[in-house]
Amino acid sequence: MNSVRKTIFGIIAAVISLAFVPQIALAGTVVAASGPSASQYPVGTRLSDTQRVTLREGDTLTVLQDGRTRTLRGPGTFVLAQRAPQGRNRALAALTTRRAADRARTGAVRGDGEEVTNPNLWYVDVSVSGTVCLANADPVRLWRARTEDAAVYTFSREGASEEPAQLIFPEREMLAMWESAVQLREGEMYTISSTVSDDVAQVRFVFLQEIPEDPEDLALALIENGCTVQLEQMSQALAAS
Repeated sequence: MNSVRKTIFGIIAAVISLAFVPQIALAGTVVAASGPSASQYPVGTRLSDTQRVTLREGDTLTVLQDGRTRTLRGPGTFVLAQRAPQGRNRALAALTTRRAADRARTGAVRGDGEEVTNPNLWYVDVSVSGTVCLANADPVRLWRARTEDAAVYTFSREGASEEPAQLIFPEREMLAMWESAVQLREGEMYTISSTVSDDVAQVRFVFLQEIPEDPEDLALALIENGCTVQLEQMSQALAAS
């Protein structure tokens, strides 16, 4: 009987002790790394809030933390928890909003030499090649930087027998809806080309069943699916905010 009681008390004590074990809080996700220590902190690495990050001369580490990016530059040792909490970044909210199809179609005409950036993570830039993650249930919107003139782009699937589809951007509009009968297929290579310039982009699509609301989880989803164009877009927008 005594041995049974000792066993029961031992189990209870173990359960109680586990309840008081401190949990490791994850404070950020590495979204860009360069320099001698880049291999120690590859893109996608999750860092805890108390982890000591040691960087050497020439190292640069960009971490997505609390909906914002934080850039660490070596040499030095950093702890992510040593930062005051901040509210939700408005730039991130604007970048990741999945807008209604009849909104945000018109873009301002920019001056010569003025850089224009894609304002939304889910717009497909017709001038940039790479893998693009999209929400499975959302219509596909294609985006162009310059809107002063109307433009026509062709859209074709690699190795397909069907004729290329046409995408028409009306004057002063930055978005064109994908309304072709040609169905987009995940993992296939598509070529987007302008009929009046040398602009050509090759794009593969990944359709996400769910879009994470948490910024770090969203960054990880982009990383896991190879959507580095959007990851860079996300990092640059947050860094500039």
